[in-house]
Amino acid sequence: MKNSFSPVVRDYFLIFLLTFSLLSCKKKDPGLKDVFLDDFLIGTCMNIPQINGTDLQAKPFIAANFNSVTAENAMKWERIHPMPDRYNFSVADSMVNFAMANKMFVVGHTLIWHSQTPDWVFQDSLGNPLERDGLLKRMKDHIFTVVGHFKGKVNGWDVVNEAVDEDGSLRQTKWLRIIGPDYIEKAFEFAREADPDAELYYNDYNIELKQKRSGAVGIINDLRKNGIKVDGVGIQGHWHLDSPSLAEIGEALTEYGSMGLKIMITEMDIDILPTPKNISGANVSDNADYQKALNPYVSGLPDSVSKRLADRYADLFSLFMKHKESVTRVTFWGVNDAYSWKNNWPVKGRTNYPLLFDRNYNPKPAFYSVIKTAKI
Repeated sequence: MKNSFSPVVRDYFLIFLLTFSLLSCKKKDPGLKDVFLDDFLIGTCMNIPQINGTDLQAKPFIAANFNSVTAENAMKWERIHPMPDRYNFSVADSMVNFAMANKMFVVGHTLIWHSQTPDWVFQDSLGNPLERDGLLKRMKDHIFTVVGHFKGKVNGWDVVNEAVDEDGSLRQTKWLRIIGPDYIEKAFEFAREADPDAELYYNDYNIELKQKRSGAVGIINDLRKNGIKVDGVGIQGHWHLDSPSLAEIGEALTEYGSMGLKIMITEMDIDILPTPKNISGANVSDNADYQKALNPYVSGLPDSVSKRLADRYADLFSLFMKHKESVTRVTFWGVNDAYSWKNNWPVKGRTNYPLLFDRNYNPKPAFYSVIKTAKI
């Protein structure tokens, strides 16, 4: 059958189709990592459903938006070394392979921590407490095995996590009680021996606050006086809509930067829910009972609160940009709101909205407020 369309009609029809196609295409948002490519790394943590591919959206989304990854739990002692004679590297290996394939900066989290460390680590075969030499040997074996396994693949390690108490003194942990204050020095010493080329960090929460910051600064200065390599400090960044103040955070960035340290914001999220009484910081052992008043946004986040979240993120990223000579990485503790630990800590079963992407991977107003800061 002969085509009955005239050339003019055909051309108009093609123009209509092209216009409709263009109007139907949603404008693609820039990758978060690309926006800050000349400023600092943008990272996220990965959990098991994301690493093993159960969530089909996760890996493509992470590769598009982040150029650094940290294992949320897969490298912690209880997961990677659950029994004296057993190491589980499979999940962590999968994450590292994914990161390397996408040319990402890999952070090992964490070698020495008082939490999520099995009781057997501090006991002999009969269940009696280890003495100093026994625990030092166990520490060294663990660090040499784990860091050695990932040598040349993991770029930086959170060597010691949360060793400082709120008053700036050393936290009373089994590591401290059995080995003594030099357990921190030994951990860094072993990590350096295991991989001389990896960056080594001290990581903690609330160390932007003056009193606790003095403890972190003291640890780092003591390590350096003893010739121990410390490349950077990780400020976790588990913050709130109105605290800590920008002035406090700015003072911390200035002080750590003046020490020649690389500064990482390592576990960033902004808690928008009410905080239970008697809980501060990010101590995972703290918890509170569920109350309806502590979970006010089950059906969605009001526009007014969403705007406050966007403004808070904009203020923080503007501050990071001012200190970008020292700030080398900003890592979000979760890919989107659905995966945030803040849904279950310190109160289980809440609906929180602390990140830049919603539960369907859509960018929130906070995302757009953050990318605007890159143009300042």
